[in-house]
Amino acid sequence: MSGPMIDLRSDTVTRPTPAMREAMARAELGDDVFGDDPTVNALQATIAARLGKEAALFVPTGTMSNLCGLMAHCQRGDEYIVGQMAHTYRWEGGGAAVLGSIQPQPLVQQADGSIALADIEAAIKPDDAHFARSRLLALENTWGGQVLPQAYVEAACALAHGRGLATHLDGARLFNAAVASGRAPAELAAPFDSVSVCFSKGLGTPAGSALVGSKELIARAHRVRKMLGGGMRQAGVLAAAALHALEHHVERLADDHANARLLAEGLQGLDGVAVQPPQSNIVFVDVVPDKARGLVERLKAAGVLCTGLYRIRLVTHLDLSRADIERAIPIIRAALQ
Repeated sequence: MSGPMIDLRSDTVTRPTPAMREAMARAELGDDVFGDDPTVNALQATIAARLGKEAALFVPTGTMSNLCGLMAHCQRGDEYIVGQMAHTYRWEGGGAAVLGSIQPQPLVQQADGSIALADIEAAIKPDDAHFARSRLLALENTWGGQVLPQAYVEAACALAHGRGLATHLDGARLFNAAVASGRAPAELAAPFDSVSVCFSKGLGTPAGSALVGSKELIARAHRVRKMLGGGMRQAGVLAAAALHALEHHVERLADDHANARLLAEGLQGLDGVAVQPPQSNIVFVDVVPDKARGLVERLKAAGVLCTGLYRIRLVTHLDLSRADIERAIPIIRAALQ
């Protein structure tokens, strides 16, 4: 290995920039459990306005943000409809069921991450004591780096609302979706009753997410956050990082997307390897079994970190430059040959 390690495992691996650290050091602080941390309050007002909602709640993680949203919408014995490969269902420890007593109704997703409208319609239960109560539709944008088509989102949310369901968006990478689609974040968020956004992925903060929605919903979510142990005290040091990221790190997501396209293009033309063209900052590489065996370990030894087995995931982010991607391409190609 020559040169520093190139970490393509996730956009969560980013470290605060010097300017972000300075903003964190300067943050005005209070006690957020008492509601008097001015920097947290400023962040909550800022992200709510940015996404066109009434209120917001700052929480430590995206998993907690989603769970606060699900539990604010649903009661024990209720059900939420969700994609089979959605993060809230598959990769968040089953929290909705374990902690919220909310039954998930997972449905097969289409290749773009959407759930067929007919499948959503068919999954909504009648008002009958034999069934869990269908209360919520949860979607995800981006999903695997892909941007959900806005026309689909509007149709799916209209269907849910028409049948009396609320809607929640896992928008961990919503700002990636906004930059990739050229749409304002508020436009992407508009069809949903609640939206979770993450600051520690593409935006590069050390921690933190936010749930946005109506004042009534956020008040319920605030109670859930307390039960989940998410009340932080001088949380303004983290909120300051998020405010800095909203001001300085959103437009630059286009650089990550460009680097992902460069990476995907550089890996074309290899036998037994299929590269999915990226829409944002995530590149998936499907590898036949004989090439996949030991691939992650070989790449690590050569100076590139990634995740996967037969499908390799490569994620571009704030801490990787175009030069890093140009250095990574021949390393990955050599490991795949």
